[in-house]
Amino acid sequence: MTNTPPFLVSPMLDLPGVSHGFFTREGGVSEAPYHTLNTGPGSGDNQTAVAENRSRCMDALSADYLLTGYQTHSPDVMVVDGPWKDGAAQVDGLVTKTPGLAIGVLAADCMPFLFADETAGVIGAAHAGWRGALAGVLENTVAKMTELGARSENICAAVGPCLRQPNFEVGMDLVDQFLSVHKGAARFFAPGVNGEKRQFDLVAFGLWRLTKCGVTKVDDIGLCTLEAPNRFFSYRASRRRNLSDYGRNLSAIVLKSA
Repeated sequence: MTNTPPFLVSPMLDLPGVSHGFFTREGGVSEAPYHTLNTGPGSGDNQTAVAENRSRCMDALSADYLLTGYQTHSPDVMVVDGPWKDGAAQVDGLVTKTPGLAIGVLAADCMPFLFADETAGVIGAAHAGWRGALAGVLENTVAKMTELGARSENICAAVGPCLRQPNFEVGMDLVDQFLSVHKGAARFFAPGVNGEKRQFDLVAFGLWRLTKCGVTKVDDIGLCTLEAPNRFFSYRASRRRNLSDYGRNLSAIVLKSA
């Protein structure tokens, strides 16, 4: 397919019955500042261009439909079995057993997690910024998958491009928020540029929360969105460039149709 956009894959999710992709910002039709593969309907981009970009991603995964939620940095996760009937639900995690239905998350520095239990035929996708991760969106995604028959020890997961610790400077108030919920979270904060700042390893925190759910088969793509703004959309990069808006990177997964 000449219009198939490039995407990254995780060896952990390279399963016979599953297709997945962590898409970059390349291979679409949007114009600046959304050039070119902006897949975020919530952006100020031309919606016809967004629809075309999402269609290209759907074709790349050989999916019949593509669903993403109306993300609000919440812990909310929903089981879905078909296209939205009344617009996207306000959820940050999606789970399904329906072949051909691609589920995905949109991110521009937050963590995009994809999940699969191929044996049970259950997949999941979760959008986890620091608010969602702290609120439990990853744990809730695993819980919803197990409700559909998945087993935590069989779940494979991967986290895609996102903001990484050297570039994720936070204030002590955020540190306090995490420690008030998880006292063991202190190890995920390294010294910052001064005594009032810390560098947060959000990915390590997310992986830790998954191990607490019994999910140990996890891969990390290991790329930072802020360090490669020409390859990935990045909220922080857009702010540094004084741009009024920014695009969203799509990460999606689908059970192959028979």
